[in-house]
Amino acid sequence: MMRPTTEPPADPDRRTLIGIGAVLALAALPRAAGAQPPSRADAAAAWAAARAIPLWPAGPPGGGFVERPVPAGGAPTFIRNVARPELRVFYPARANGSSLLVMPGGAYRFVSVANEGVDVAAAMTAHGYTVFVLVYRLPGEGWANRSDVPLQDAQRAMRVIRDHAARGGLDPAAVDAVGFSAGGHLAASLATGFAEPVYPPTDAVDALDARPRGVGLIYPVISHAAGIGHAESSRMLLGDRPDAARVARRSPALRVGADTPPAFFVHALDDTAVPAENSLIMMRAMQAAGRPVEVHLFERGGHGFGTGPAGTPAGGWLDLFAAWLATPRG
Repeated sequence: MMRPTTEPPADPDRRTLIGIGAVLALAALPRAAGAQPPSRADAAAAWAAARAIPLWPAGPPGGGFVERPVPAGGAPTFIRNVARPELRVFYPARANGSSLLVMPGGAYRFVSVANEGVDVAAAMTAHGYTVFVLVYRLPGEGWANRSDVPLQDAQRAMRVIRDHAARGGLDPAAVDAVGFSAGGHLAASLATGFAEPVYPPTDAVDALDARPRGVGLIYPVISHAAGIGHAESSRMLLGDRPDAARVARRSPALRVGADTPPAFFVHALDDTAVPAENSLIMMRAMQAAGRPVEVHLFERGGHGFGTGPAGTPAGGWLDLFAAWLATPRG
C-alpha cells in the first residue's frame, strides 16, 4: 500500500533529481518503434523519487475516511486508501513555461499512476511541460459527499499548480489538464464544474482560478447510462442508488457551457470497457455549445492503453496532443 507523503522539500532535492532523470530516460521508450513501455518497477521507482505536494496542508474537507483492505497481489502503482491527496511533480530538462495536470484512471477504486501517470509524465516532460500527477481521494473510501470528493481535489490541484507556477517562473495561465477513463470523467467534471462551490475556501490559494486552459479526455467515462458508461466507476462515485439529481450533477455532457475549455478526445473503437460513445456524447455537447473540440478515434487500442501501444496509430496520440496544446485556441 502506498500513502501520499505530506511534507515536500522546498525545492527539488538530489533524490528528486535522480527520479527526474529516470523519468526522462524512460521517455523515449514508448515512442520508439517496437519499444515497450517502462517496467512497472521503474515506474514505481520514478514515482517514489518525484517531489510530493500535499493538496490540503490542514487536511482535506469533509471527513469520514475509512481505510479499506487492499487486494492481495495488487500493483504498488495502483494507489488506494488516499487519506491525504497529493500532487507528484515531474520536471522537464527544459521548461516551456506550461504546466499539465494529469488525472489517472482506476474506476474510482484506485489511482493508476504508472501507465496513466509516470509514463505520461515521461512523454510530456520531453515536450517541455512541467507535469503534476494527481492522487485524488477515492469516493468509496468513506468520505462524506462522495460524489464531490474527486472534484474537490481536482479544483484544488489546479489552484495549487497555479500558485506553484506563479512562484516558480512558469505561466499561471498556461495550465492544461488531461484525464484517463475515470480520471477522464474527473477531467470532464473539472472542465464543466471548475467554478462549482464544492468546498469552502481554506486559504489564499482557493481564490485562484480552477479552470484548465484546455483539457484532454482519453477514453473518458462520460455517461452513467447502462450499456454506455462504466458501471463500476458510476457506482463508486455516486453510490448504489443515486437519485436523478446526483446523476445529472455528475454527468459532464449535461453541464457544458460557453466557458467550458477546449477539449481533445482520444478513444479506441474496440474499447469494450468504456465505449467510444462516451467521447461522442461529450463531443456533441461541446459542438452544441460552440466550444472548440478535436477528436481522434482509433480502430484498435482497447481500454487503458495509457501512452498507447507502440507501433500502432493509437501509440501516436501523445504527439497529437502535444501539437494541439501548442496551437492557439479560443
